[in-house]
Amino acid sequence: MDYLTRILNAKVYDVAIETSLTKAPLLSERLGHHVLIKREDEQPVFSFKLRGAYNKMAHLSAKQLAAGVVAASSGNHAQGVALSAQKLGARATIVMPKTTPAIKVDAVRARGANVVLFGESYSDSYEHALEIAQKGGRAFIHPYDDPDVIAGQGTIGMEILRQHQGDIDAIFVAVGGGGLIAGIASYVKAVRPKTKVIAVEPYDSAAMTASLKAGKRIELDSVGLFADAIAVKKVGQETFRLCQQLVDDTVLVTNDEICAAIKDVYTDCRSVLEPGGAAAIAGLKKYAEQHRSKGKTYVAVACGSNMNFDRLRFVAERAMLGEQREVVFAVTLPEKPGSFRQFCDLLGPRSVTEFNYRYANTTGGSGEAHVFVGIEVAHKKESAQLLKEFRVAGLHPVDLTDNEMAKLHVRHLVGGHSPGAAGERVFRFDFPERPGALAQFLRVMNSNWNITLFHYRNQGADVGRVLAGIQAPSTDRSKVDEFLSRIAKLGYAWVEETDNVAYKLFLGLNQKK
Repeated sequence: MDYLTRILNAKVYDVAIETSLTKAPLLSERLGHHVLIKREDEQPVFSFKLRGAYNKMAHLSAKQLAAGVVAASSGNHAQGVALSAQKLGARATIVMPKTTPAIKVDAVRARGANVVLFGESYSDSYEHALEIAQKGGRAFIHPYDDPDVIAGQGTIGMEILRQHQGDIDAIFVAVGGGGLIAGIASYVKAVRPKTKVIAVEPYDSAAMTASLKAGKRIELDSVGLFADAIAVKKVGQETFRLCQQLVDDTVLVTNDEICAAIKDVYTDCRSVLEPGGAAAIAGLKKYAEQHRSKGKTYVAVACGSNMNFDRLRFVAERAMLGEQREVVFAVTLPEKPGSFRQFCDLLGPRSVTEFNYRYANTTGGSGEAHVFVGIEVAHKKESAQLLKEFRVAGLHPVDLTDNEMAKLHVRHLVGGHSPGAAGERVFRFDFPERPGALAQFLRVMNSNWNITLFHYRNQGADVGRVLAGIQAPSTDRSKVDEFLSRIAKLGYAWVEETDNVAYKLFLGLNQKK
C-alpha cells in the first residue's frame, strides 16, 4: 500500500506524457492473442526513464537542487535526468560508459547536462558517479534502486489499467536493474492481482532471473551489450525485494528474437525500438509460443527507442532468424553432374536468402562441395522437414541456424580452404567496441605468429567481433595460452573455434581422422 500511495501521488506529468496503449493487429493475428503495446517510446526522451528521474528530483529540497545532481547511465536514464534538471533549473552531471551509442551521448548533452565518459560498463560508471556525488555533496539519482524512482515508473502500470478496462492476462516488462517492473508490479498487483507480471531478460544479461532462482541477488561476471539499456550485472536491492513478492514468471530471449520483435513493432506501429525497448515484445512472443492457449490479452511495454542507426544493419540481418523464418544450412553435395540441380529441386519454391558455394577439393580426394545457404521457411517444422528431405536424397546437411560463428563470420568468409594454413588454431574474440580497441588487440598479439585468417566487421553494435586464425609453432603453444589469458584480462572474451563444424566445412583443411 505504501507503493500504491507513492505511485498515485507521483510527480511525473510536468515532463512526461501519458503514452498510448496501441493495438498490434498483425502480431495479434499471428499469435492468436489480443496484443497491446504500451508506447513509452513516445516520451520526450523516447523512453520511460523520464518518469522515475523526475519524480525523484521533484522530491528533492531546494537546497539539494541548487547543489546539482549526479547520475550514471548508459543513456536512457541519463536523458531523463538531463531533461528533469533542465525543467527544475538544476545542474546535472551524467557519467556514461565509453561504449554508449553516440545518439544517446549527444541527446544528453543537448539537454544541457555535463557528460563524463568513464569505464566499459554501467558498473564502472556507477562507482565513478558515486565518487563525484560524494565529493561535491550532490544528490545521486539512482536509475532504478530508489523508492521515488520505482514509484515514477509505476505510473505506467496505472495508465495501462486505466486505458484497458477489461481483463489483462499478463503484462511483459523488460528488466535491467528492475525499477520498471518493480513499479509496474507494485501498482498492478495492488489493483488487479490476477494479472500476471512477467519479467523479460536477454540470455546474456539475466541478472534478475538468476537472482529470483537463487533467492538472493546474484552478480553476473559479464553482460551482453546488444540490449545495452538493460545490461546490468546486479539488480537493485529494493527492486529485487519487490520482484520476489510480485513477479509471476520470467522469460529469456535471444538477440535474434529481439531483432524479430523490433521488426514486429515497426510493422504494426512504424516505430523503431532499441533492443532493450523491444525485449518485452520478444518475451511476449516466446511466452505465447510456450503456452499454447489462444485468445488471451497480453500487454508488452515498449520501453525505449533510442536506437543507434548503425545497428539497424545487424537488426535487419538477424530479424528473420529471430522469427524462425530463416534457417542457415551447410549442405554437402557430391561433385558430379546433376547434384546441384538435385539440390535446387529439393529447395522447391522457397526463397533463398543467401547462397555461397565453393568446390572443396580440386586435386582428387572426396570430390565433395559445400554449400552455405540461407532459406526462408514458414515455421520451425518446415526446417526439420527440409533437413529430412536432404538426408533422404543422400545429401549431408548441417543446421547452422544457432551457430553464432557461422552467422557472424563464416557467411561472409566462405571461399575455400588454405593448404598453407596447416596447424592453424581459430579463435573468436568479443570486445567492447571503442576507438583503438582493435589496434590494442593487434599490438598484444605475438608478431612472430602467422595470422592465417582475420575477419572483423563493424556490426553497428557495442561489441566488436573478430575471427582470427593463428599459426604458431607447436613449441609456442604455452605462449598462445599466455596471450589468450592476457587478452581476457584486457576485456577481450574469446572462444576457440578450431573444432567448429562451420570452420571445418568452409575454411579449415580437409584432414583425415
